[in-house]
Amino acid sequence: MARKLQADEWLFAATVALALFGVVMVYSASAVIAAAEKGHSQYYYVARQGGWTIIGLCAMWAGMRFDYGRLRNGKIAYGLLALVVLLLVAVFAFPPINGARRWIRMSGVFSLQPSEISKIALAIFLARFLERRAGREGEFWATFVPAVLVTGVLALLIVAEPDLGTSLMLAVVCTSVLFTAGARLKHMLLAAAPALVGVAGLLLFVPWRLKRVLVFLDPWADPQGSGYQVVQSLLAVGSGGVHGLGFTEGRQKMFFLPFAHSDFIFAVVSEELGLFGGLAVIALFGLFLWRGMRAALRAPDRFGMLLGVGIVTGIVAQALFNMSVVLSMLPTKGIPLPFISYGGSSLVPTLFAVGVLLNISQQSNASREVGFSIFDLRFKNAGGASPAFPNQKSKIKDETFA
Repeated sequence: MARKLQADEWLFAATVALALFGVVMVYSASAVIAAAEKGHSQYYYVARQGGWTIIGLCAMWAGMRFDYGRLRNGKIAYGLLALVVLLLVAVFAFPPINGARRWIRMSGVFSLQPSEISKIALAIFLARFLERRAGREGEFWATFVPAVLVTGVLALLIVAEPDLGTSLMLAVVCTSVLFTAGARLKHMLLAAAPALVGVAGLLLFVPWRLKRVLVFLDPWADPQGSGYQVVQSLLAVGSGGVHGLGFTEGRQKMFFLPFAHSDFIFAVVSEELGLFGGLAVIALFGLFLWRGMRAALRAPDRFGMLLGVGIVTGIVAQALFNMSVVLSMLPTKGIPLPFISYGGSSLVPTLFAVGVLLNISQQSNASREVGFSIFDLRFKNAGGASPAFPNQKSKIKDETFA
C-alpha cells in the first residue's frame, strides 16, 4: 500500500543542478549581446533568468507539496486542457515574433508561451483518461481514438503557429503514455502511418521547412546563407574540443551564433566546457531519466505512473531533440533545452512538472520496491488485470470523458 516517503534526492539534485547551470550559462552566452547589441547591462538576461529560476523553483516546491492525486479531478484536468486550447487560439491575436505567433505578450515585459503548458496539460489528461479506461485500453474507438484526437487538436493548433517541433513532442508524450497504459501496437502503428505522411508533407511542401531539410543534408553548401546557423553551431562545438576554451571564453556567441543564449545554448556549453561539459549535461539528463522513470514506475496508482511517464518523456525527449539540432543530427528547429535555455515560459512550467514528479516519488507501493520495466506494467490481458495494480479496474468508473 502507499506510504509517504522522502522525495527522490537524486531527481531533485539533477533538476536543481541543471536549472542553476542554466543561469550560469545564460550569463556567459548573453553578456556580450546584452551590452553591445541590446544596449542593456551585461547582466540583463541573467538577471531575468535568475528571477524565472527562483519562480520556477518555488513552483517546483509547490508541486512537491501539492498532492498529485488531486490532478485526477475532472475540473482540474479538463479545465487546464480547455484553458490551454483557449490560449493556443489567443496567440493568433498577438503580433508575430520572428515569424511565429507563439507568445501572448503582456505589457511588453511578460510573455507566455501556451505550447509549453500544453505538454503538462496533455500528460494530466492522458493519465486521468487512461486510468478510467483500465480494462478497455485495447479498444480502438472507446480509448485510443479519443486520446489521439485530443493530442491531435493540440498539435494542429501548435503547428499553425507554426511550431512543428513542440507538436512532435506532444506526439512523443502521447505515444509513451499510450504504450505504457497498454494500447495495442497495431493501433499505434495505424495512427503512425498518416501522422508520418502529414509530417513529411509539412516538411516537403512548405518551402521554408524544405529549405531547412536541404540545409540539414548539406549545411556547408551555403555557409554564409541558409546554412549559417548550423555551421556556426558546428564551429562552436568543434572549437571546444575535449576540454573547452574556458568559461566565458567562447567566440561564436559574439554575434556569430544566433540565439546563443536560448535554442543553441548547448553549442556554447560545448565550446566553453568542451566534450566533458557536454557529456556532463547529457549525464544529468540521463540521471533525470533514470530517477524520473523509477519514481513513475513505483507510483502507488495507475494515474501517478502514467503522469510520471508523460512528464519524464516530454522533458527528456525535448532535451535530446534540442541537442540533436545543435549537433546537426536533425534539421534546425527552434525548441529550448529544458532547464538551461533562456526564458521563463519554458522553465517555470517544466520545474512545476518536476515538482509533481517529485510528489509522485514521495509515494511508494510496498509490493513494488523492486524494479519494474514499462513492459511489465502494460495491461496485456483482455480483463485489464495489471501486475502492478491488480484491483485498479474495479475502482474505476466506466466513463469516457467523465
